[in-house]
Amino acid sequence: MGILDFLSGQFIDVIHWTDDTRDTMVWRFEREGHEIKYGAKLTVREGQAAVFVHEGQLADVFTPGLYMLETNNMPIMTTLQHWDHGFKSPFKSEIYYVNTTRFTDLKWGTKNPIMLRDPEFGPTRIRAFGTYTVKVTDPRLFLTEIVGTDGEFTMDEISFQVRNIIVQEFSRVIAASGIPVLDMAANTRDLGKLVAGAIADTVAAYGITIPEFYIENISLPPAVEAALDTRTSRGLTGDLDAHMKYAAAEALRKGGEASGAMGAGLGAGMGMAMAQQMANPWGSAPTAAAPMAPPPPPVEHVWHIAESGQTKGPFSKADMGKMAADGSLSRDTHVWTPGQDGWKTADEVDELAQLFTVMPPPPPPA
Repeated sequence: MGILDFLSGQFIDVIHWTDDTRDTMVWRFEREGHEIKYGAKLTVREGQAAVFVHEGQLADVFTPGLYMLETNNMPIMTTLQHWDHGFKSPFKSEIYYVNTTRFTDLKWGTKNPIMLRDPEFGPTRIRAFGTYTVKVTDPRLFLTEIVGTDGEFTMDEISFQVRNIIVQEFSRVIAASGIPVLDMAANTRDLGKLVAGAIADTVAAYGITIPEFYIENISLPPAVEAALDTRTSRGLTGDLDAHMKYAAAEALRKGGEASGAMGAGLGAGMGMAMAQQMANPWGSAPTAAAPMAPPPPPVEHVWHIAESGQTKGPFSKADMGKMAADGSLSRDTHVWTPGQDGWKTADEVDELAQLFTVMPPPPPPA
């Protein structure tokens, strides 16, 4: 073996990359003067892709495997530049390794509340957050559109842009879904699929995809949550008057126990007096001959109508009667009034079903 053959063998490059980080997406193989020996060995492991850039022009993309950098493995490189000396001299190129595995446990969330119209609460605001994963699917496009000449590109450098895309599409999808706020927790999976589909085309232009997208929580503002808790608690108390009497007597009893026997007797007497006062709020002792107070006037309901996915209203009962007369309101029309449990058809509501019995039925055939 001649000395030239020996030196040629000693300077054969071995090009590979092992990554011990969890956020590196692209890493450039560093070589003095960017000179790579003809015949060098290129190792591309599973979960990687190697991109050749020659004199600023992207040449080849290598998938997992072991390659000898020769003309039979690099036909595009051969057309870019004719290598002298039988293709045995070093050539100046850059090799970028692209991580094609999934980057997991990435966080997203809404910076500001999202405004939407809820069928039950009306205009309201919500916040949401969750996780997602990112995977490079087109190393060539990702390198040209995002990375450029960055020698070490990490997930943090693109996560901000991806989060902005997610929040924008989430806001649009959630506002157009028409799902009530109280039902969103049961539909987070379907909402996640809608959002993932909405952002797929945008991120595909970067050479990446989002294979997994999760909505972990959708929450209301604290004031609305407090009002909702109060409403739920009020529903659990049942008879509000009896509950208030019991609460007042219980509070006085506990106060009497803390102050001794005298306090207990005083507390019991005050509890009985307060219970009597709550039973007779006008302060006069009830007698058999005393006239009963008239009942409160009936509450005039206002109604909302759902047609073709849109909500109209509110309408008074007189308006509903006119609509029933001219045919724009039918028995199958969905209606809702405050205090009603969900949407119902007009003939399921006794107050509205009467509107359809006022008009005479169609005349019999001649």
